[in-house]
Amino acid sequence: MKVVITGASGFLGSALVRNLRADGHDVVRLVRRAPQAADERQWDPAAHKLDPAVIGGADAVVHLAGAGIGDKRWTESYKREIRASRIDGTATIAAAVAAADQAPAVLVAASAVGFYGDTGDDAVDESASAGNGFLADLVHDWEAATAPAADAGVRVVNVRTGVVLGAEGGALGKVLPLFRVGLGGRLGNGLQWMSWIALPDYVVALRFLLDRRDVSGPVNVTGPEPVRNRDYTKAISRVLHRPALAIVPAPALRAALGGFADEGVLVSQRVVPTRLEDAGFTFAFGDIDSALAATIG
Repeated sequence: MKVVITGASGFLGSALVRNLRADGHDVVRLVRRAPQAADERQWDPAAHKLDPAVIGGADAVVHLAGAGIGDKRWTESYKREIRASRIDGTATIAAAVAAADQAPAVLVAASAVGFYGDTGDDAVDESASAGNGFLADLVHDWEAATAPAADAGVRVVNVRTGVVLGAEGGALGKVLPLFRVGLGGRLGNGLQWMSWIALPDYVVALRFLLDRRDVSGPVNVTGPEPVRNRDYTKAISRVLHRPALAIVPAPALRAALGGFADEGVLVSQRVVPTRLEDAGFTFAFGDIDSALAATIG
């Protein structure tokens, strides 16, 4: 199988590339700089430039590129950067997929559980409507940008991802150094629900969605058992055998992160993977303790 991937050097993309290549698949990585390796091809999402010939002949396209939602404080300029990177990039990929002489069978495009907004204590699945706020609006438009590919008859899967747990990156990777020295702790009151998935399960889920010809549209790629932030904190503490007694007050988070505090680390999102499980996917790490043990234990 030949797979074209954007975001291939990132935390998630690099894990997927390793997995695909380990099974003998041909991976083409799209890069914004001048290509430096035989498996690289250049694109310019900001200028909507991607030669459809790069896509032609591929069996699948996986689009994971975009500015990190939680990488910087949410200023108005950074929110514009987040939005442009996701919508421009997705529109560029979708247009190239639609224009390719030999279109791929499937486009798996990154999305996020931010679509649902704050769900409080309510468990929600793909049947739920969009929430409110910057992220909910962004995800709605982000997914809509894949329309040219779907209109061209290509199967499109919008992967609504939660927090992916891995030691080398993502939200967990950023706080692990603090937890390892006993300085970790809950965020705000710790009652907010968090929808997570172990990195190995995330990669296998994407491979599953590449192959399942009967699955299209939004799919929640999250573990089956969301947890409250306080319980997530305790689970990390158990796996590392370190205390986690710190509390980061909500006002401090808002001062440091701007709007991302209320729509990211403090928001309550209890999202469950109904469509993934109904399609027959089985999680290797279905509870938070086994997921953390597998990724950092």
